[in-house]
Amino acid sequence: MSDVDEDTVMSEVDVEEDGVEELEKVQVGNLTRKTIGEGLSLMCRTANGLGHAFVKLDLKDKRLNDIAAISSYVHVRFLDLSSNHLTVLTPLASLMDLLWLKVDNNALACLEGNPFIQLKYLQWLSVAANQLTDLSGLVGPALETLNLTGNAIKTVKSLQMGCFGNLVTLELRGNLLETTDGINLPNLQRLYLAQNAIKRLEGLEKLEHLTTLHLRDNQLESLDGLSPNMKCLQYLNVRLVSKTLRTLVLSENPLGETTDYRTSVLILVPQLEKIDKEPVSPEERIEAQDRIKELEEEEIAEP
Repeated sequence: MSDVDEDTVMSEVDVEEDGVEELEKVQVGNLTRKTIGEGLSLMCRTANGLGHAFVKLDLKDKRLNDIAAISSYVHVRFLDLSSNHLTVLTPLASLMDLLWLKVDNNALACLEGNPFIQLKYLQWLSVAANQLTDLSGLVGPALETLNLTGNAIKTVKSLQMGCFGNLVTLELRGNLLETTDGINLPNLQRLYLAQNAIKRLEGLEKLEHLTTLHLRDNQLESLDGLSPNMKCLQYLNVRLVSKTLRTLVLSENPLGETTDYRTSVLILVPQLEKIDKEPVSPEERIEAQDRIKELEEEEIAEP
């Protein structure tokens, strides 16, 4: 075969391969009834009690960028759409029986079309590792758990009691928050705010039922915003708080009534000089240092 013939054959092969790749992209980019059928499971009685339907749908990692076909599957209650290429969720508005939804690792920059307004029974929602900058369009009157880890959220002022009255657990790790102001959720019990850029604690006095507060890896220079109203607080994580922090007052918090709490605080914030206005003794500092070494050895020993 001549060089010209070989070039012609190679060109034709390249064209065919390119065509196949483009066709594959089109086919996998749009949700089809076949893909839905393959992902359905868990047969249950329908909400109206008049029949049975599959209520669980797994569409994880299907390279989807269009889910319009899902709108007619109104009986779905558990839906996993994580690891796709979705930018809008408006077709979900018709899935009014939805209880559990995961849309992690997509390309959501906003919640266009307010897709959650009709989802009155949704109890668990994860929108982690997307590109959200605010929470406009997000409501959840029945939500108990909300995971927004790993976005680019700068403000949370829309997190109000009227829209999230049943929220118990809120995950906001790895965002761009500079303040805690705006979280008006009196029923909230667990709040995770690690790995943000939080410089000041504000508005926490409204979190009267909070039991767990994670604040590590932020830019806090003081803990002045911790409020006596937080009477249920049991666990506070402020690792890597500013190294300029020298005094911490916990006397009006239940944490201060626990056994060995001063040692526990020194493990987390070893540079403290005073706890509850009482100087840290040399014995307390040695005890905390010994405990830190024990914890480090335990971590190394773990497989």
